[in-house]
Amino acid sequence: MGFKIAVVGATGNVGREMLSILEERGFPADEVVALASSRSVGTEVSYGDKTLKVKNLENHDFSDTDICLMSAGGTVSQKWSPKIAAKGCVVIDNSSAWRYDADVPLIVPEVNPDAIEGFRKRNIIANPNCSTAQLVVALKPLHDRATIKRLVVSTYQSVSGAGKDGMDELFNQTRAVFVADPIETKKFTKRIAFNVIPHIDSFMEDGYTKEEWKVLAETKKMLDPKIRVTCTAVRVPVFIGHSESVNIEFEKEITADEARDILREAPGCQVIDKHEDGGYMTPVECAGEDSTFISRIREDATVENGLAMWVVADNLRKGAALNAIQIAELLVERKLVKPRAMA
Repeated sequence: MGFKIAVVGATGNVGREMLSILEERGFPADEVVALASSRSVGTEVSYGDKTLKVKNLENHDFSDTDICLMSAGGTVSQKWSPKIAAKGCVVIDNSSAWRYDADVPLIVPEVNPDAIEGFRKRNIIANPNCSTAQLVVALKPLHDRATIKRLVVSTYQSVSGAGKDGMDELFNQTRAVFVADPIETKKFTKRIAFNVIPHIDSFMEDGYTKEEWKVLAETKKMLDPKIRVTCTAVRVPVFIGHSESVNIEFEKEITADEARDILREAPGCQVIDKHEDGGYMTPVECAGEDSTFISRIREDATVENGLAMWVVADNLRKGAALNAIQIAELLVERKLVKPRAMA
């Protein structure tokens, strides 16, 4: 007997991706329920060859649901995740609401799978920020080999990270540029078409944005609290796929060739690194792919034991939906959750 799965926020970019990935990976679900707010009730969403009608989150009984994939934003999660968890349903939350709670494990299965055992404290598991997820997949095998001391990251994040409204704004502004229409700015702080914006999320007192702080806090929580991290997060006019320029200082000596060999064998990683025109990955090529792609691996002569590299991944998949489903698969694989209908 399979599991009963609920997807909250099923009409959003990530929610739709969750439904698609559940089916394509053959997750052992006997029933999948699509949930959202009352204004989306009756909307149809795809689950493989099936069409699901969205139901109202407010009215759903979670007492016979095994796993809830939550992708409806932090405010909704703060209200509903504890209620759902109290019903015995394990919540895997994609928002930032629970990532920094000491009693909630923050999981990337390729990086810290053993931390999942801690989910029982609250019955909630947190999914990391999209830019952190792909970053730590690439960092973990290198950290195991040479121990990372310091990390400097610049992210180049696609508009899909800001949801459907972000994608619509890029499309509408781009069209307006070509037909000489007025350019309207609603979602972003400045025009995004043919531009880059060094500002994602709200500013904090120290001048960093919350998006930049997330990379710092989540990397430390999942990888190693001793790593020193600094980040600049930039929104770029790309629809899907986050890119990152990563500079790493290690405690031990490691060469670029060693790093390539390690990453080629690492789970979730693909190395595309030829020193020639086009011998690297870009967001266009990573869209729809599950892997984290690493290119431009090279030694940094300005510090002792330094490397630089370029990391690209589909933010809707590895950065959100895929990682959440990999967490659900880990729960099943380790027999940490069983179908309640069978019990």
